[in-house]
Amino acid sequence: MSVTAPERPEPTTGRPDLRNVAIVAHVDHGKTTLVDAMLRQSGAFSARAELVDRVMDSGDLEREKGITILAKNTAIHRDGVTINVIDTPGHADFGGEVERGLSMVDGVVLLVDASEGPLPQTRFVLRKALAAHLPVILVVNKTDRGDARCAEVVDESLELLLELATDLGLDDDVVANLLDLPVVYASARAGKASTERPADGTVPDSPDLQPLFDILMSQVPAPTDDPDGPLQAHVTNLDASSYLGRIALCRVRSGRIRRGQQVGWCRADGSVTRVKVTELLRTEALERVSTEYADAGDIVAVAGIAEVTIGDTLADPEDPRPLPRITVDEPAIAMTIGINTSPLAGRDPKPGTRLTARLVKNRLDSELVGNVSMRVLPTERPDAWEVQGRGELALAILVEQMRREGFELTVGKPEVVTKKVDGKVHEPFERLSVDVPEEHLGAVTQLLAARKGEMLEMAHSASGQVRMEFRVPARGLIGFRTEFLTETRGTGIANQLFDGYGPWVGELRARISGSLIADRPGPVTPYAIQQLSDRGDLFVGPTTPVYAGMVVGENARADDMEVNIVREKKLTNMRSSTGDELVRLTPPRQLSLEQSLEFCAEDECVEVTPSAVRIRKVILDAQERHKARNRAKQPR
Repeated sequence: MSVTAPERPEPTTGRPDLRNVAIVAHVDHGKTTLVDAMLRQSGAFSARAELVDRVMDSGDLEREKGITILAKNTAIHRDGVTINVIDTPGHADFGGEVERGLSMVDGVVLLVDASEGPLPQTRFVLRKALAAHLPVILVVNKTDRGDARCAEVVDESLELLLELATDLGLDDDVVANLLDLPVVYASARAGKASTERPADGTVPDSPDLQPLFDILMSQVPAPTDDPDGPLQAHVTNLDASSYLGRIALCRVRSGRIRRGQQVGWCRADGSVTRVKVTELLRTEALERVSTEYADAGDIVAVAGIAEVTIGDTLADPEDPRPLPRITVDEPAIAMTIGINTSPLAGRDPKPGTRLTARLVKNRLDSELVGNVSMRVLPTERPDAWEVQGRGELALAILVEQMRREGFELTVGKPEVVTKKVDGKVHEPFERLSVDVPEEHLGAVTQLLAARKGEMLEMAHSASGQVRMEFRVPARGLIGFRTEFLTETRGTGIANQLFDGYGPWVGELRARISGSLIADRPGPVTPYAIQQLSDRGDLFVGPTTPVYAGMVVGENARADDMEVNIVREKKLTNMRSSTGDELVRLTPPRQLSLEQSLEFCAEDECVEVTPSAVRIRKVILDAQERHKARNRAKQPR
């Protein structure tokens, strides 16, 4: 239950007491760690509070994967000024969260790793910030890394700024200001920052983050929203509470909103409904506290509107002026999600509790309420739907969340979303950046050439690393990461970013290996595993239940192979001196949900339950699969 916080004094002209800023960066460059340090040094935690790393990443999946999935806001009080900080995701797959976060702020902190420098997602988030005409503060983080190169990273960041500003057609005065942007050097883990460049590999010579706070106060403008105009509050995010119901996170753009006030709810269809604000909350550190009112420039949470959605406007009911809807980039990847249709549906040791098509559809519809970058379309089947999103990771996160909620699903292989341009099919392309040791240069180049990748740039570093940039069809990168890590023996780093649409490039090389497919149901036996060990890598261990048509391993050859993985050793009345020897088995290869989706061939899908992830053929019967292949080969 919320508590009532002390009220602020009535504001004077302008909002010098407030700053709204977003922290944007590539994945794992230290955004959430920096917010942690800012909160601690502002006194947000009591002396007895249990300090947890990455407090802003509150979701289970965020902590497990070490990434930010949902944009979150916090309020930091420093020197009499409230700094509302939006911590945004670094993955382009969650670009909708980034765009919503940028719509709430007046400035951006661009965080760049002191060793890696600007990477594809840096380009993505920076382009969004420049398109919104937001001032940028450059923070070079992790200066204490052994391979830090602060001066080069600053130069690379300025070059990227100039390139993006030119692409967006910004005015010369704006470009000149960008090239003169303030630079802060920091070690978020150590909680130190400085405007003086430290020696590479060392912590900044400063006791705390005060230089960063000073730059924020001076460079991020105070809100210029109209405090005397009619009410306009833009809904940019949603949350939920068991006590208050649906909560709308808003940036107040004009006027003042009060608890208990009647407001005009401006919806997407153009209608305006009079509703009551039952509760008004503002953020104090990581907690939401009740408040009587919020003024222009504030970021607040509003309760009492059961069906409010992202992009709606809360306005003066006597003079409703809806703000423009939030627009995001179109989805590029799609997959089919439906009910579990396998023979083992509902029969796992811990079976799912949500098995019906109605429950799956309701869950997908509820996802659309808070996820503006996702689409759900009907398919030919009444129990399956096509779900479109920014990338494989975003869709895999949705499936994983549904799995943990008790759903059992059948998930199709990810496919690209195409569109017609001048009567021709165009497909999405990705800009891929790879960092590999020089000895793997040839293998990676060959791997991407087979996927129709076009090399754009290549640079060698003194440490023996090579950075290459490619433009690759998005469907060529489905299943790429596993092969890439295998070829580079786990030493390669790959990052990708949506790079627009281009003409269809034709057929791409499919997976070079085939599948080992169970030809009958039953529990897996050690004897069968031993007999099949030279056929390829197995995904199942002894006693695992399988069914006909389930993929149990990866074939060493390119063709699929039907195998009897439940075969038992025949008993005879002959004794053998080696008959009782212990059978030594190679442990099975455990595939995660993301790896399973990558592994899928065109005629395969993934069965997802709360306790298992299985790859299977779409058509389980072997004879029916054979007929379907023959029909596909026949000319139309």
